[in-house]
Amino acid sequence: MAGHSKFKNIMHRKGAQDARRAKKFARLIKELQVAARSSTDPESNPRLRTALSACKSANMPKDNIQRVLNKANSGEQDNLEDIRYEGYGPGGVAIIVEALTDNRNRTASEVRSSFTKYNGNLGESGSVSYLFKNLGLIIYEKNEKFDVEEVLDFAIENGAIDVDFEENKIEILSSVPDFNDLRDKLEVKYGLPEQSEISWIPENYINLDEEKSLSMLKFLEALDNCEDVQNVFGNFNLDPKASEKFN
Repeated sequence: MAGHSKFKNIMHRKGAQDARRAKKFARLIKELQVAARSSTDPESNPRLRTALSACKSANMPKDNIQRVLNKANSGEQDNLEDIRYEGYGPGGVAIIVEALTDNRNRTASEVRSSFTKYNGNLGESGSVSYLFKNLGLIIYEKNEKFDVEEVLDFAIENGAIDVDFEENKIEILSSVPDFNDLRDKLEVKYGLPEQSEISWIPENYINLDEEKSLSMLKFLEALDNCEDVQNVFGNFNLDPKASEKFN
């Protein structure tokens, strides 16, 4: 469910495990559909570049990607729209939920139900986003080809604003405008990242005890089961014992 790094443990992604591969692809296809609306040229469409990179990192078959681009080129339009929900989840932590939906009422009902069931509260737009920074996040799995100092220098020289080295991860943060260029340069030098996306990074974190962590994990699972939910971000650290019990 959650990673051990200071960035990954604040995010719960649909399809994070191999068993959820189909869900992951469905999420990525939705984002690709919306991203391709304005243009199927990634050079002039930053959102499409980001979506294509995410698809490649997930090893999505090229045929799947091309079908979406062909549909966009043909002029066919979907009616998906971006929605962001903000509120407080179990333990009073700040939660941001990103969704893509063709039915606002259905999505709002499902998200609100998940918050209510686990003693959370949905707020107005902007009610918790001020507690986060919207940044580009690029993650590499550390291996023998990475020289830590070299990666740090290269990333900073090419627009990174922070680099964090975990036990087996290298996590690089950038501003949103610099994200695509930085990721492209990193890909040329180090290959495809394990993960790359625009993320909500909290300014501070709340450490949850075991009981509240279990409630949080159940809450995240409920949101994961909402078909329209794309991403969930929160300013919390889970208790390791809860993660072990939940898994």
